[in-house]
Amino acid sequence: MYKKIILDNNIPLLMEKVNAVHSVCIGIWVKVGSRYENPGKNGISHFLEHMFFKGTGSRTAQDIATEIDSLGGELNALTSTEYTLFYVKVLDEYVEQAIAILTDIFLQSTFPEADIEKEKNIVSEEIKMVEDNPADYVYELFSKDIWGEKGLGQSVLGRQETISSFTRNDLINHINRYYGTENIILACSGNFNEEKLLEHLNSTIGALERKGEQESEPAPGFTAKINIVTKDLSESHICLGLKGLPYRSEERYSMHLLNTILGSGISSRLFQNVRENRGLVYSIYSYHVAYFDTGLWGVYAGTDKKHVGEVVNLTVDEIKALPDSITADELRRAGAQLKGNLILALESTSNKMTNIAKQEIYYGQYFSPEEIIKMVESVTLDNVRALAQRLVGNGPLALTVYGNVKENDLRNSCKLLQ
Repeated sequence: MYKKIILDNNIPLLMEKVNAVHSVCIGIWVKVGSRYENPGKNGISHFLEHMFFKGTGSRTAQDIATEIDSLGGELNALTSTEYTLFYVKVLDEYVEQAIAILTDIFLQSTFPEADIEKEKNIVSEEIKMVEDNPADYVYELFSKDIWGEKGLGQSVLGRQETISSFTRNDLINHINRYYGTENIILACSGNFNEEKLLEHLNSTIGALERKGEQESEPAPGFTAKINIVTKDLSESHICLGLKGLPYRSEERYSMHLLNTILGSGISSRLFQNVRENRGLVYSIYSYHVAYFDTGLWGVYAGTDKKHVGEVVNLTVDEIKALPDSITADELRRAGAQLKGNLILALESTSNKMTNIAKQEIYYGQYFSPEEIIKMVESVTLDNVRALAQRLVGNGPLALTVYGNVKENDLRNSCKLLQ
């Protein structure tokens, strides 16, 4: 059962009570991420997220780790392009202790200077780890090619040179600017006592007085750039895509279905044609990333350098064929797959917590699973074909290739380069 309550300082608390489980997941969401950072401070949201676990006025970093492990729980955080999340998941009998830890690190972290310097090395290693994993790194290259050097094109982790420049004052200024009541949302799902939860949160986060700035910027332009980045790798990695839809688009379920048909799952067109029928790849799939004001509909594939041109051509052909070739049977199967994925995902209290929080962040309202299923079922074949026609016919495709290939080598085999 879903319920929304406003804390004493106007922070929304979203609750989904599930009596049949023995776990609780509580999240503190802050509406700031890498897209809102000054390029000279790129990565500060993610770096600050790390620093919240380095000790508070009453707990050392080891105390925090020992205490959460002794509860058999999970305490973690993540940063994205548009939000930062801190969450804890524990057995329902440990809710009060878990909230105490979570609110303590969020409100009372001290950010010791010595730990800031150590964390610079840790985040630097994290950046290197991504750069050494080409299947991950190609997404960063692709995003920068499409959105540019600012906003959505910025890396969540940041760059080595910006990370090394961070000071404790930078972290405090970031908190003062963004970590206020206007930007915070609380979400909780699982088996908990509503009165005790509300009492504890009102006495901690509900007492926060800092307002926080809300960022607003024009929707970024989509650049259909072709970029071949040569690197001595055993496999070449491909990202191909076009402009998608923003989070709040009324056609979002048509988009999900269209993406499912193209490349989500082992029965999708891309998987069947490029992998199963031709054996050119191990991994190939399509995905849709939605933001507040825009979106990206992309395809990832990894293949041998001698097959890059062929894989790109086949993928482009599949995309361009969509408007006139989607069948009623494909739509029916995609709908069943989408509904199944939704229901299975929402069996987890952490996924439920994430679902209600994102709905509040992006829509400002709650849609039940039953309502979402009805919206999926209401999408018609004409709806999906019309969206495919508009997206596919909207302009050229963006392409980023990362691997042991050169642009000149692809000119004869890749249609996009001709």
